[in-house]
Amino acid sequence: MSDYFASGRAADIILLIMAAELAWLLASRRLAPAQALGLILPGMLIVLALRAALTGADWPAIALPLALALPVHLFDLRGRLRA
Repeated sequence: MSDYFASGRAADIILLIMAAELAWLLASRRLAPAQALGLILPGMLIVLALRAALTGADWPAIALPLALALPVHLFDLRGRLRA
């Protein structure tokens, strides 16, 4: 099991599930594409940072997706609060 996590496969599975969720949100037409991305993208960026950390990537590969997750999340919140 430790090899499963150390290889980053656990994060890959989570990303695949999140991509399927995004596809479902877009196919159900309940949300506009920008709204669906606003929901999913911050979490995907955090999971990408997790994958980088699990696989022993250098710190910029971990920090960049984490740093991008916050502005994407805040942009989504701003849109929701205006509505």
